[in-house]
Amino acid sequence: MRNSATSFSRSGLSDWIIQRVSAVILGIYTLIMLTVWLSHPNYTAWHAFMTGTGMRITTLLTLLALAAHAWVGLWTVLTDYITVRHMGENAVALRLVLEVACVLMIFVDVIWGIQILWG
Repeated sequence: MRNSATSFSRSGLSDWIIQRVSAVILGIYTLIMLTVWLSHPNYTAWHAFMTGTGMRITTLLTLLALAAHAWVGLWTVLTDYITVRHMGENAVALRLVLEVACVLMIFVDVIWGIQILWG
């Protein structure tokens, strides 16, 4: 088993569970949004639904699930394809820079989403 300081969890099973649970949350949210969009065609009804506390909390949960899902997926891709065998001696440094860039991007997206929801 491979442990890394930059992985989301300490085992592949945990990463797999995070990926699957977050995918289910994202799927349910998508179905909710499609249902509401199809049943509330005007702006007033849509705005009233989206500004309710329950929907804000659901959207925040979905935003956090998206962040977790993105991190596990990006970390997996980076560790699978940016390796010393494929990229040479600078692979570890390159992967670290890319991981930091991904973390910063996900962090900014989460903070921006929270600001939009609760600001």
